[in-house]
Amino acid sequence: MTSPVRSVSTLAPALGVTFAAVAISYVVNLVLPVVSVLTAAVVLGVAVGSTPVLPEATRAVIARLTKRMLRVGVVLLGLQLALPVVLDLGAGLIVAIVLTVAVTFLGTVWLGRLIGVPRGLSLLVGTGFGICGASAVAAMEDVVEREDSDVATAIALVTCYGGLAIAAVPLIGRWLGLAPLDVGAWSGLAVHEVAQVVAAATPAGAAAVTLAVVVKLSRVVLLAPMVALVSVHERRRRPRRSDGSRPPLVPMFVLGFLAATVLRSTNVVPAGALDVAAVACTLLLAGALFGLGCAVRIGRLVRTGGRALLLGLLSTLLVGTTSLVGLAMLA
Repeated sequence: MTSPVRSVSTLAPALGVTFAAVAISYVVNLVLPVVSVLTAAVVLGVAVGSTPVLPEATRAVIARLTKRMLRVGVVLLGLQLALPVVLDLGAGLIVAIVLTVAVTFLGTVWLGRLIGVPRGLSLLVGTGFGICGASAVAAMEDVVEREDSDVATAIALVTCYGGLAIAAVPLIGRWLGLAPLDVGAWSGLAVHEVAQVVAAATPAGAAAVTLAVVVKLSRVVLLAPMVALVSVHERRRRPRRSDGSRPPLVPMFVLGFLAATVLRSTNVVPAGALDVAAVACTLLLAGALFGLGCAVRIGRLVRTGGRALLLGLLSTLLVGTTSLVGLAMLA
């Protein structure tokens, strides 16, 4: 049995390191707004994890904390989503959102198999590119068999190609003669992180930014169904993981996410509480992504870099093309 003194002596350094990492990530986001807090956190985690600066005992505690922070953070993410706002987008745009997410996810997994990318990484990239970037990757990593480095690689690809989309979407939109609101809708459909969506839509004006954020959050609504479906499929495909455990039928944090979304949609939660929950969600997910990054070794990342970069490029082209066609035909 572990003594209370020993527990405190191992827990305190892990909490201190995680808190410091989250604080640094916030500073990075303030200096470079296109780099989200979550992206900065995982990059910092990879940098720390690839050096011998952390004792093994501290790494082990951070790994345990990561699971808890991740699950609570995903539940709180549901409080950012109000279903009536999504329904106000109209049937055509909603169908375009569902189509974009489904084609991006399934197409990315198929492309990953075609070019020889590990299945776990393909699932994470498809989720991150199709739904909501780093948050989606973090939610999906708990239900699929993957390497720790796959999580960091998927989030690195979200950062890289989402950054490129910030410049590409308004330029292509101008070249195609898209109206400002169409540029906003396309940004919300095709770009990964919320900060990146805002940056991509900003040249089209304030109204375009507002629409882009609503469309983006509508993609986030599909996170819970996506994770649940993949979890059920993984359980049928392989009843036992390599460590002997069974994939959850539907993870409890997914049910919590859905419950939080329903609660937000009833408008009973005060605005102040929603603001606090939003900050807590970012803090928890940033801490979780830092912990995931700490388990990564740069050497393993580099060895799979070429094919992963190609998958990210193909997935970016897929989400961009599918969303643009969907807008033209349905919205």
